[in-house]
Amino acid sequence: MLDPALQQLPLVAILRGVKPDEVEAIADGLYAEGFRVIEVPLNSPQALDSIARLARRMPADALIGAGTVLSADAVRDVQIAGGRLIVMPHADVAVIRVAKARGMACVPGAATPTEAFAALQAGADALKLFPAELVTPPVVKAMRAVLPKELRLLPVGGITPETMAIYRRAGANGFGLGSALYAPGLNASEVAQRAKAFVQAWHAF
Repeated sequence: MLDPALQQLPLVAILRGVKPDEVEAIADGLYAEGFRVIEVPLNSPQALDSIARLARRMPADALIGAGTVLSADAVRDVQIAGGRLIVMPHADVAVIRVAKARGMACVPGAATPTEAFAALQAGADALKLFPAELVTPPVVKAMRAVLPKELRLLPVGGITPETMAIYRRAGANGFGLGSALYAPGLNASEVAQRAKAFVQAWHAF
C-alpha cells in the first residue's frame, strides 16, 4: 500500500491548513506532478471532510490519509472517512498497533533510535524523522547505520528542494513536505509549481 506509492515518488504532500473546498484541485495538481501520497493533518479545517473528498476523487494508486493522528479514535475516524494512511508526529505504539490492526499504512514520528525501534517493532511501515531541524543529516546517517536498510526514513520539517540532497546523502530515502510545498492561501497552480520544483530536485540527485 505505502511502498508502491512511494516507489513512484517518495515524497509525501502535507496539506496542513487546507480547506475542503480547495483540496481536490490542489490534489489534482499534485497527482499530475507525480505525487502519490497525500496527507491532510487533522488540525486542518474539517480535515475528515477533505480526506473523504480525496478518497472518493483520487485514482486508486494514490494513498490518502491523515497527519497529526494522536489517538486510536482518530485512526478509526480517518478510516471511516476513507483514509488509508496514518501519519503521526510521535511514536505511540498503541496508535501504531491500532492502525495496523485496521489494515492501514502507518508512518509514526521518531527523533531517536529508541523511538525508531519501538515504532518499528509495533509495525511501522516507514519512519517520519521529525522534526528534521532536530534530526540533522549527521543524525540521520547514524540512525541509518543501525536501522534496517529496507526501512524508509522520511525527514519532515523545513525541507526545501535545496536541502533534500544533503539528507539523501545521509541515508534518507524520501521526505514529507510541509509549508515549502503547501501553505494556506496558495492556489492549486502555485502548489503545482512548488511540487514541480521538489520533483525536479528529487530526480536531479
